[in-house]
Amino acid sequence: MNLAVMVNLHARRGSERVGAMVQRLFPRARLALTRSQEEAQTWIDQQLRPNPPTLLLAGGGDGTITGLINAMRQQGLALPAIGVLPLGTGNAWARVTGAPKPTVALRQLAACGEELPPLRPFSLVKLEGRLAPFAGTGWDSEVLQDFKDQLAQFPAGPLRQANAGLRGYMGALFSRTIPRHMLGKADLRVKVYNLGAPALTVDMRGHVVPMPRGETGALLYDGPVGIAGAATTPEFGFGFKAFPFAQAAPRRLSVRVYGAGVLEATRSMFKLWRGEHPLPNMHDFFVERLRMDFNREVPFQMGGDIMGLRRSLEFSLAEESVRLVDWRQLRRVVANA
Repeated sequence: MNLAVMVNLHARRGSERVGAMVQRLFPRARLALTRSQEEAQTWIDQQLRPNPPTLLLAGGGDGTITGLINAMRQQGLALPAIGVLPLGTGNAWARVTGAPKPTVALRQLAACGEELPPLRPFSLVKLEGRLAPFAGTGWDSEVLQDFKDQLAQFPAGPLRQANAGLRGYMGALFSRTIPRHMLGKADLRVKVYNLGAPALTVDMRGHVVPMPRGETGALLYDGPVGIAGAATTPEFGFGFKAFPFAQAAPRRLSVRVYGAGVLEATRSMFKLWRGEHPLPNMHDFFVERLRMDFNREVPFQMGGDIMGLRRSLEFSLAEESVRLVDWRQLRRVVANA
């Protein structure tokens, strides 16, 4: 197995100890301990381009994995199988694939010997030439920015570490994002247009069905919006099942538009978190390509990274896909060996 491993030392749980364990269990692996996207790109160019790996382990959060995928794509490299080591904050892909803590994951992988571990395919969202497992705008982007702004106020150390996870995320939500909307920020509205094959939706029982008047070019939604986005994976991180139907329609993006106000969203918070269906003012679409036009500029995020302000966003299903290590299946394989 041609193995390469990158550990993001700036990730929440990134450390040289993880790198030391990699060297101990996989002495032939190409290892990089990086502190910036530039260092990761240099490693890809100098170490991976001449001899592409069959398996790439990425230690970090969703932003780390998304950055690696786009860096390899920009350099014209085919995407290898990828194993996600949960060292980040939200860890959406790690949770979806059942990744255990890194020490356990590395030992399970070592038990495979030279064989590739079980893999699970995932499609990808394409937006402005970049790929990600999810992208969106609205409260999710605002909360992410508020979370990062709040975290930056803490000095490095135990207090900052304690607020770098779900506790800090929820604190930013209730102390910054929700009060800002309660104080009367201008209502956000969106028009959603289908630009691909006829759209699908889900019925009250959660079954995928054709969408009435969802033909190519159709206006799928016109109204208020709190959160809007597209994904190919069910979670946003922290266990938040923002797209519970993400893999219900193969080769389609799962698109959700939530049109409720902040008070209703707060009352329904736990239902939203669990991905319950149906919910009032929640609109589900399955599309190949779609455009959202907003009545003002909004922040948007890709894979958990804030990307700036936009008035219009065009999402599409990427031609590329990625195969991720299925840690749950690997655990069963190791147990039965």
